[in-house]
Amino acid sequence: MSTVDSSPPTAPGGTTATGAKHPVDQVPPVSRLFVLGLQHVLAMYTGCVTVPLVFGAAVGLDTSTIGLLINADLLVAGIVTVIQSLGVGRLLGVRLPVVAGATFAAVSPMILIGNEYGMPALYGAMLVAGVFGLALAVPFARVVRFFPPLVSGTVVTVIGLSLIGVSGGLIVGNDPEAADYASPRNLALAAGIVVVIVAISRWGRGLVAQLAVLIGLVLGTLVALPMGLTDFSTVGDAAWIGLAAPFHFGPPEFHVAAIVAMCTVMLVIFTESTADMLAVADMTGRRLSRADLARGLAADGLSGLLAGSMNSFLDTAFAQNVGLVEMSRVRSRFVVTAAGVMLFLLGLVPKLGEVVASLPAPVVGGAGLVMFATVTAVGIRTLRTVSFENNSNLLIIAVSIGVGMLPEAAPDIYSNLPREVETIAGSAITSTVIVAFTLNLLFNHGPGSRLRDDGTAKAATPPAGPAAPTDGRAEGGAGHGGADAAPTPTTSAAGS
Repeated sequence: MSTVDSSPPTAPGGTTATGAKHPVDQVPPVSRLFVLGLQHVLAMYTGCVTVPLVFGAAVGLDTSTIGLLINADLLVAGIVTVIQSLGVGRLLGVRLPVVAGATFAAVSPMILIGNEYGMPALYGAMLVAGVFGLALAVPFARVVRFFPPLVSGTVVTVIGLSLIGVSGGLIVGNDPEAADYASPRNLALAAGIVVVIVAISRWGRGLVAQLAVLIGLVLGTLVALPMGLTDFSTVGDAAWIGLAAPFHFGPPEFHVAAIVAMCTVMLVIFTESTADMLAVADMTGRRLSRADLARGLAADGLSGLLAGSMNSFLDTAFAQNVGLVEMSRVRSRFVVTAAGVMLFLLGLVPKLGEVVASLPAPVVGGAGLVMFATVTAVGIRTLRTVSFENNSNLLIIAVSIGVGMLPEAAPDIYSNLPREVETIAGSAITSTVIVAFTLNLLFNHGPGSRLRDDGTAKAATPPAGPAAPTDGRAEGGAGHGGADAAPTPTTSAAGS
């Protein structure tokens, strides 16, 4: 995919070759900024708050604490979104209309770490992952070819599959001894949410279709009210304006296994964000250099430092908002800046966080089922671009998914191993990334592979035509536009 469309080529200083200001750098009137920014917030809000909702329920946090996580999540997402769109000197921000939000890729590892080591260890691992991301941003922008659709598609597929069980736990409950465990009422409510979301997505138009999950959550909560499944008692005690203290759960703790898991998630985030940033560059007609990409990835790394200190979560570029840029044809990055400011302000309203945290678990589970299954489908769609003309790629996918899903199918399989090994191997995402990356490196980039140093396929000998790509790239999928050009996108982002 080229990063340049029919728009005039960009020149230094944010202008086109004709001297006009590039559409990305144009500032709409204030009234339009608000409306268009709000549209971006609505498009990503549900996906953003789902992470703290699902995580908080899975580790047994109370409603007020989950509300705190929701506010912190929105606050940090707003900060990172503003940084991505405006930029900070030569250090941070891709300077494109990119919206940041909490990634689904981190949910399973976070639940594992939170239950095994506690919240201080989780946030300590995020801090280290943030430093890791900042240090790795520039090198990753140059070696992103080692994370082709073969690797990223496999990982995204496992991310979705591993989270479906989490949504199931929200629907049926986590206590088999509870009177309402797996009750027909809860199952029917969750099923109704799924039907509503599917119907709105299928027959809705424009923004209505994009808000299908949010509408489903609202309708589901209204239905749950007379069923006695809602409890908004904590909302009245929450403040209208407030900010949680940094390190709310205590001083950070550092455990090797937790750090390895979160640093691995950072690699997944980089892969997702790379695809989204390149897609936005293509839509807006702005050429994306490796330096631009590195600044965007560094902003993702910064989210780790912010999350670790401000009780939030790792952020990535949100795919929903990439689609909104394409649909609306509004290319100004300042629209996204307005959205970031709105997210920041929403994060300062604890009462709103309490309302969201009080949503009935079966309602959240039904909505989560659709979203997580969609993540799986996006991963499968990404794998369509992989060449299966040799058995190596099929084997890489099979073994990676098998190893990744093993602890989901048999949770106690690593229980007799050292605690650190159990944490790393027991995370579906961490183990999948390690296996897929290693096998792709050995089979497709090692001695005797059919790839050149730049990642493109070698021609057969004697050359009878273009060689089949071996790392999951479609023909012609090499990097484009000279040494400073960013590589071709490797996947559609799905961690959001």
